[in-house]
Amino acid sequence: NAAEVQTFSGIAPVTESSGKSSWVHFRFACSKFLRQSLHEWAALSIPQSKWARAYYELQCRRGKKHHAAVRALAFKWIRIIYRCWKERVAYDENVYLAALAKHNSPLVAATRAEAL
Repeated sequence: NAAEVQTFSGIAPVTESSGKSSWVHFRFACSKFLRQSLHEWAALSIPQSKWARAYYELQCRRGKKHHAAVRALAFKWIRIIYRCWKERVAYDENVYLAALAKHNSPLVAATRAEAL
């Protein structure tokens, strides 16, 4: 499933806990080449995709630095790519934007504001 791909690729973060404390950190045990490839691809999607730019900017506003925001975007892209692969359909940004609108995603408003 998509979560396994996210974990294998190193895009999914690791959550650890001990006692009453818990923390999240970068995944080190993974395919470095795949992680870097997905990271670069997600970064290159920011100027090309309206929702990807809006998602990246939202992550930055929430306090994530550039690379953490790009990893969060790659995490989202993996789920989309996996679904396209399972359903044997090509990715269509308009279909994805319609799905975001159907679920009242805040990214829809951000993409509309960007178009103005």
